[in-house]
Amino acid sequence: MTTATPQDRQEAPLLLDTEPPRTLSFSDQAAFWLNLGVSLIGFSGAAYVLFPTGHPPLPIAGALLATLVGTVAGIAMVAGTGAVGTRTGAPAMAVLRGLFGTKLSYLPTAANIVQCIGWGVYELTVIALGVSALTHDRVPHALVIVAAGILSTTMAIWPLRVLHILRKYVSVAVGIALVYFTIQLLRQPIPELPDTSWSGFFPAVDTTLAVSVSFVPLAADYTRHSRSARTAAGAATLGYSVAQFWCYLLGILAILQAGGDTEHIFDTLLGVTAGWAFFAVLVLRESDQSFANVYSTAMSIQNLLPRVDRRLLALGVGVIVTLLALPVHDFSGYANFLYLIGSVFVPLSAVLIVDFFFGSGRHGWNLAQNAPARPLMLLPWVVGFVVYQLCNPGSLTWWVNFWTKMQDTIGFHPGWWTSASLFSWLAAAFVTAILVAVQRRSA
Repeated sequence: MTTATPQDRQEAPLLLDTEPPRTLSFSDQAAFWLNLGVSLIGFSGAAYVLFPTGHPPLPIAGALLATLVGTVAGIAMVAGTGAVGTRTGAPAMAVLRGLFGTKLSYLPTAANIVQCIGWGVYELTVIALGVSALTHDRVPHALVIVAAGILSTTMAIWPLRVLHILRKYVSVAVGIALVYFTIQLLRQPIPELPDTSWSGFFPAVDTTLAVSVSFVPLAADYTRHSRSARTAAGAATLGYSVAQFWCYLLGILAILQAGGDTEHIFDTLLGVTAGWAFFAVLVLRESDQSFANVYSTAMSIQNLLPRVDRRLLALGVGVIVTLLALPVHDFSGYANFLYLIGSVFVPLSAVLIVDFFFGSGRHGWNLAQNAPARPLMLLPWVVGFVVYQLCNPGSLTWWVNFWTKMQDTIGFHPGWWTSASLFSWLAAAFVTAILVAVQRRSA
């Protein structure tokens, strides 16, 4: 990597091969992850925890426990991959050059570009839905999407400055809003759901874990600017775990107060005294989610085009995400999107962490443009993906039918105890550990 010039040392490098500045403190990163953990999508996502797809509703205790387990497990995977970014100083997709080789790293890079753009569209959509609820549809949908897209893209051009601003101002306002909504919702009686069951506990875990683990292929884009791996991992774990659990707690309370009607979550929050003011804070804060996705998409593309200025890439990505979000007005297919993300990036995190800390990464990965291919490392990733799909293929009919036939063929049928995310991670980690042991003996 080349060294940054003095005027660039306070901002993220423009080119892939430039040494990143290490300017993010623990508080900078904890505030950033806290903001990522709080999302209007999280309020809506609580519905998939309380009402797991294909299962009866979870009891409140079950929903909260599923949220806690999924959040902590998912962010632990994120923290592990983020620590790799701090150690190497490379962005997330460039790190995978060491794991798979440069050319093969293009495969997860393409997957990450798709998921980041998908998340970016979701985030702009939720901002528009938030503004719609706040203003009673007085502001045109297209105007909100374009304005949010411009803001997110601008933030992605100056990412480190944005992180400092989030710590100083936004995180405080978000914390106050969360405390206020918590007090207001808990002042009212909490309705009980009828006919609850714990049978959907692990599918609920998978949905919350999938939201957390979606940051696996993004984490190193930010942790590479940390002063130490321990600081990066600790800040991510603390900030995100507290925020996402709190966010889902409020979502669960809001759904229950709305009589289980998931379409009126925002109305419940707006219905409390002065709720509109604190809700507006959360709507505005949502832009840091879309900013993170735009910026990380640009960084992923830079793994393919290392000599292109990341600011130009961010500008192009911002335009694409904004245009794709214009016709979107709901979250149909959101659960399937989460399960697909989990099946791809949960096992990837296992392969990355095991090989870096216990395998070839201990002696330094080759992250150069000509890093040799390591096709064998694709095997544990594929194994993890298959295990996930066998445990939880989602609800898309033709896809479910295929994996149901596979279940019948091998005589495996998931039960209440089956966690697609955890089983997938363990399977990928186990196969990677075998490969690492074989490589050590060969060496």
